[in-house]
Amino acid sequence: MVQAGFEAAGLPEVRRDAAVELRKARVGDVEAIHRLIGFWAEKGLMLSRSRDHLYEHLRDFFVLEDEDGHVVGVAGLHVLWKDLAEVRGLAVHPGRQGHGLGRWLVLACEREARDLGVPRVFAWTLQVGFFTALGYRVTTREHLPPKVWSECNACPFYENCREIAVIKTLSLDTLRAAG
Repeated sequence: MVQAGFEAAGLPEVRRDAAVELRKARVGDVEAIHRLIGFWAEKGLMLSRSRDHLYEHLRDFFVLEDEDGHVVGVAGLHVLWKDLAEVRGLAVHPGRQGHGLGRWLVLACEREARDLGVPRVFAWTLQVGFFTALGYRVTTREHLPPKVWSECNACPFYENCREIAVIKTLSLDTLRAAG
């Protein structure tokens, strides 16, 4: 089944049943990542990311590419300190939602955090139920270190932020093996 109407929003039409592969993002993915994040940002459901930001932080990102060559999902893991990393920029093509792609991306970020020896991951989100189903718990801004807020001052929603902080402590056994 082909999803119609996304091309007008800058997204390609994609097949819901196309096989998907997870990999680290490449320079050639930046435009597709920018369009996908931009689609959801225009709807007020996530923050926009500039091309400059995407290029500068490209190594943070994973993408899901379908067999037709379309980037249908993206998420990044941004390490903030020795004990904390952020899952950010999580976006799944609207024509591919409901098939576990977001979960796959978050789990890839968690796996990378474990591999790096980072014991906790957090996210700012409007989709709290999605994250709590993955074992995250809601936390207050005050329980996060000030470094987490470093980009908040530049956010257009700073005064009226609707995002909720969620956090997860990763398996200690896996971290010991990585450390």
